[in-house]
Amino acid sequence: MSLSLISLGLYDIRDMSKKALDEAKLCNVLYFEDYTGYYNTSLEDIEKIIGFSIERITRQGLENNSDKILKESSKNKVGILVVGDALSATTHSSLLLEAKQKGIHVNVIHGSSVFTAIAETGLFLYNFGKTTSIPFNNKNVYEPYNVIKSNKPFHTLLLLDLKDGKYMNAHEAIEYLLRVEKEKKEKVFTENTLCVVCSALGSDNSEIIAGKAEQLLNKRFTKKPQCLIVPGKMHFHEEEFLETLK
Repeated sequence: MSLSLISLGLYDIRDMSKKALDEAKLCNVLYFEDYTGYYNTSLEDIEKIIGFSIERITRQGLENNSDKILKESSKNKVGILVVGDALSATTHSSLLLEAKQKGIHVNVIHGSSVFTAIAETGLFLYNFGKTTSIPFNNKNVYEPYNVIKSNKPFHTLLLLDLKDGKYMNAHEAIEYLLRVEKEKKEKVFTENTLCVVCSALGSDNSEIIAGKAEQLLNKRFTKKPQCLIVPGKMHFHEEEFLETLK
């Protein structure tokens, strides 16, 4: 039959579009995965809104059972509910490719995600370079630091790790980058580096604060999820906007 990749939107069920909801209700089988981000609506509440039971699936489950899901999709209308936008993670684009190669029809219902919500900082989306992530286990990890360096003069979005219900804090991310700077001494990320911390984007209580790294280290950000932005060369409009966030 078909496979539907259905975006739930950025923060909670209110971000789910009517098109996405209609598509979900047409499915015979529904999976839900939230490993790519925080979602402020429980699976049980999503089931109440859609009207039938939904199976939670992990990233490993999605990757390791792609053949099973595609086999189901050849006989039924299968949907995968994805936090944020359905194609933000490479796992989903890989599944999309596999389905197309097997001749399975695929519907993609797009939605809001962190990749567009960061425009709320006033930074132009087309001035962003490669996105990178900071993992919890980062003792010998240098990729995020190197991406900031290679992105210049463009901005860098750093996504912060989540694992087993634990979410990395922007404070931890800044400490990590300063630690790498102390080791590499390339002046890529110093205490004077301008940063932007975004917390709970898409919620009614989102928070965006700009400041030097050393200043932000003295603040505690409690809302989740969080991400960190290191601006590159800025247009005067971007500079003016960030001034309002300090």
